Amino acid sequence: MKPQDIIAAKSSLWIFGYGSLVWKPDFKYKRSKVGHIQGYKRRFWHGDNFHRGNDQLPGRVVTLIEDDDASTWGVAFEVTGAQVEESLRYLDVRETACGGYTTKMLDFFPQGENQPPVQALVYIATSDNPLFLGPASPEEIGAQIAVCRGKTGHNLEYLLQLAKFMRSSCPQVEDHHLFSIEAAALTVVSYLLAAQ
Repeated sequence: MKPQDIIAAKSSLWIFGYGSLVWKPDFKYKRSKVGHIQGYKRRFWHGDNFHRGNDQLPGRVVTLIEDDDASTWGVAFEVTGAQVEESLRYLDVRETACGGYTTKMLDFFPQGENQPPVQALVYIATSDNPLFLGPASPEEIGAQIAVCRGKTGHNLEYLLQLAKFMRSSCPQVEDHHLFSIEAAALTVVSYLLAAQ
């Protein structure tokens, strides 16, 4: 389903980011809120041969995997008026065209007490996408991330910025998958630097 079909005639839209959008949205928005969605876990299972890797060495970026017992923390951005169309046009290129993502509307729960959920648009890479890499050990994923680079920058930057966001904005959340990959990637980097 295309985002335009989901939000037809809406003057306001929330967009949930759980990867690079948390630290680099690159579109104009009215406001943002930290919070989570339920029923999905964040995993570095999607390949990236453009932004964070190339055809020979695809990087790894996050996607969401359905899991009834899980939640994923990130940032929701509210776009209004002309920002709705502008942000969707931008994200269609950034996420859908280059990365093979589908979209869903999900409940987003803002951080803090007494705030009701809002419906938010979420981009999710699907397992039938040719760039979907699937599971691997933290050591394998970390090693791959440590050496990959794409047109947007190093894959390591993507990982470290996401980990930094989680520590600073969601310190109460233990994201074992993310933090174990960060540790593995930093170990590889330290070996590479020592070998120079």
